[in-house]
Amino acid sequence: MNIGVMGGTFDPIHNGHLIVAEEVRARLNLAEILFVSAGQPWLKASSPITAAEHRIQMVYLAIADKAYLKMSAIEIERAGPSFTVDTITELQGQHGAEDEFFFILGWDSLAELPQWHEPSRLIKMCYLVAVPRPGYPAPDLSSLEADIPGLSQRVILLDTPQIDISASAIRNRVAQGLSIRHLVPEPVERYIEQHKLYSSQ
Repeated sequence: MNIGVMGGTFDPIHNGHLIVAEEVRARLNLAEILFVSAGQPWLKASSPITAAEHRIQMVYLAIADKAYLKMSAIEIERAGPSFTVDTITELQGQHGAEDEFFFILGWDSLAELPQWHEPSRLIKMCYLVAVPRPGYPAPDLSSLEADIPGLSQRVILLDTPQIDISASAIRNRVAQGLSIRHLVPEPVERYIEQHKLYSSQ
């Protein structure tokens, strides 16, 4: 079985995440996609993030009507910084040896891959599916290959979808009292309002 893995803080999960998941699933014929909410993202160690229980609940609400989208809390349940290589290792242990993993990330994240924890081991464990991020150029695969030999054979570089929605912009809109309708699924919008997340009040 081919399984997509989309990691992130999901603070909050938004329609852009769901559109990317649907596009990648269709393009690569994946059986399912796991949304892995980050526990303590090491690259965002200095940035405050919303409590894990809220972020998990918003993911559940966003994907509840799609059986092929699933939620995994393994990074939240694991103490310490969240490293993708550890997450894929754990997922492989939970699935069969014949299952293949496709880790979904943005063009910007792929460009930073040499800074990641054990990137050479990561690319042996899964394929990387890189999707566009507005405002970022396509990654220079030849340069990345020089830093991480073998990378180019393990990257699937997509040029769509082009989604210009960001969690930080959504948080800012809520703080300003502006509408986030059509940016997040309706159940997520209601949850944010009910729990007064991101509100400046």
